[in-house]
Amino acid sequence: MVLRREPTARQMRLGIELRRLREAAGLTAVEAAALLGTGRVQISHIESGLTGVSEQRLRRLTSHYACSDGEFIGALVAMAADRTRGWWEEYRGLLPTSFLDLSELEHHARFQRHVAILYVPGLLQTEDYARAVFSSRLPELTRDEVELRIRHRMARQGITIPYEVVLHEAALRIRVSDRATSKAQLARLLELSEADHITVRVIPFDVDDFAKASSTMTYVGGPLTKLDTVVRDAPHGSVLIDSEAQLNTYRTSFRRVEAASLEPERSREFIHKLTKEL
Repeated sequence: MVLRREPTARQMRLGIELRRLREAAGLTAVEAAALLGTGRVQISHIESGLTGVSEQRLRRLTSHYACSDGEFIGALVAMAADRTRGWWEEYRGLLPTSFLDLSELEHHARFQRHVAILYVPGLLQTEDYARAVFSSRLPELTRDEVELRIRHRMARQGITIPYEVVLHEAALRIRVSDRATSKAQLARLLELSEADHITVRVIPFDVDDFAKASSTMTYVGGPLTKLDTVVRDAPHGSVLIDSEAQLNTYRTSFRRVEAASLEPERSREFIHKLTKEL
């Protein structure tokens, strides 16, 4: 079987979950391979996302691993059978892989939650705001690279899954460009906050105990809770976090952030007030 040159985040996640099941069962890759009548290298390729796995083999593996969670197995089968070539594939080879991985995650997500401290999240940005953000990157991007990133970001905004975002007042006040860009961005936030699937909350500067709610993150809900993913920005791309212990930490973090924020209607009033000040 031809190896994948660049497994997607979804393909790699499937392999990671199979490896976790194998290790929980106390089996080595060699022992798992023997159960399938194949070699250790094949198991390694499956667990690293370099090759796919058929439904039959996947069910045999999960049976050998004593996994009795039918819903979880069904979700893994769906991941293994997925042959989606989404709109983001047109950017492969043109944008960093992390951009495509995020688009793929959002396409398959049940919901998304975002905590933003310094910038308005990409899913809510205007073109001019996004242009200012990308134009400030170091090392500097060419004009074509900036426009390519903007086009990709605007395409991502077509999602219709439930989306909850908590914005710190700093993200609303920092002018990534000029006054007109900031005012248009605030107006866009007010418009989007009226959508049925979007909830916008604000954390004002004067909130107490802000240290408990100061972590920027994107939380993407998978088909099951154990298949959720947290996306954290890093200097050279995004980092995907999927261990259960860390996911629990970020779930707790979001609850704290949500508790520290204003209710949606009060948040709209807050944003409207800032708009009038510009």
